[in-house]
Amino acid sequence: MLQAIILVIEDEPIIRMTVAEDLLSEGFSVFEASNAHEALAILESGEKITAIFSDIDMPGTLDGLQLAWIVRERWPPVHLFLTSGHKRPRVDKLPEQACFIPKPYLHKAVIGALRNTLETG
Repeated sequence: MLQAIILVIEDEPIIRMTVAEDLLSEGFSVFEASNAHEALAILESGEKITAIFSDIDMPGTLDGLQLAWIVRERWPPVHLFLTSGHKRPRVDKLPEQACFIPKPYLHKAVIGALRNTLETG
């Protein structure tokens, strides 16, 4: 079982909790944040986050895409997974090695993408 720590960032509580529960049931450790500022606080606390699964569309001064660029710059080893039901960012607008998963998604697909990325590096 992978010893990965996933930070789930989603402003919709039911979606966030469901994704977190699915990840926990697959053996991942999970932190949750409802916006980019909460996510940054978790990252800055020194938690060894392996990957981020973040909605792009969030309230506040930073959206998930802006957060992803900050994470790529400050915590380059963190794997980035972004999702949205409203936006489809072009590949050249995503940080290097970021994965985009459009909503609606199957939770099995999210878990598969995480496992595949974490197992291959």
